[in-house]
Amino acid sequence: MTTWLIKILLPCLLNVAAALLLAPLCEGLMRKLRAALHSRIGPPITQPYWDLLKLLGKEDLRSTGGVVYAAMPAITLGSVLLLAALVPMGAAAPLAFAGDLIVMLYVSTMSAVLIMLVGFASSSPYASIGSSREMMMLLSVEPILAIALCVGAFKAKTLALGGIVNWQVQNGPSISMAIAGVAFLLALQAVAGKLPFDIAEADQEIMGGSLVEQSGPRLALFRWTMWVKQLVFAFLLVEVFFPWPYFAAPVVDLAATIVKVLVVLTLVAVVDVVNPRLRIDQAMGYFMRVGVSSLAALAFAVIGK
Repeated sequence: MTTWLIKILLPCLLNVAAALLLAPLCEGLMRKLRAALHSRIGPPITQPYWDLLKLLGKEDLRSTGGVVYAAMPAITLGSVLLLAALVPMGAAAPLAFAGDLIVMLYVSTMSAVLIMLVGFASSSPYASIGSSREMMMLLSVEPILAIALCVGAFKAKTLALGGIVNWQVQNGPSISMAIAGVAFLLALQAVAGKLPFDIAEADQEIMGGSLVEQSGPRLALFRWTMWVKQLVFAFLLVEVFFPWPYFAAPVVDLAATIVKVLVVLTLVAVVDVVNPRLRIDQAMGYFMRVGVSSLAALAFAVIGK
């Protein structure tokens, strides 16, 4: 029993610690890249850590009361940390035995739903508008992610993420998985809440959206949640759709995966810099086209391509 706990608990703690510690660093690298593209020096890459420390040290001001509202930031961060334990991050997912693709999709949706509920509970019209936009984005993006991942499940004949990754490694690239991977990548920009899809925040329009009433430690936890989520989804993208090259050496494979994740986050940062925010109708048209692409990938998978 003790050995089993160590084999499960230790990898879970490693995944959670990696997600918590690396997410602000990746955000710092993305900020530095954006500054370079703007011909600015920009903040140091450690600035997100200092931002979190500053917010954690501020007074906890709340627009409303209640135990559930008070606990929502910690629960939201906990949901993405649970997601980190369900997703392969350079190695097999520690909680792979406890949940398959369907469970992972449910858990990945939790953080967005909880942020929406916080916005609606804040008694602010700006937060309510932000939550409404967040709901619209969720209903548009989640089907794309689900269909793209289902392509891998259909090809591998399993709902286990580990089984899908192993199938990809053994069978190599395919047309359907390549299209599904591109669709997942195109939807990742919205999952990360970056331009041109930061419609739910839109500082110039609704002053920060769902989190406009959040401050201090609460805002720190919500920001940390967003940074962890974009990192975990980047790992999910490269592990499921682009697991090559595979060296069968854990340390080398981990290093290669981290490099690929950094490439993905670099693309997200570049798109964030060079694109203005889309209008809602433009975003819906974009997601419709990406959704059709993901359905095309599923059609190719059905015919064996």
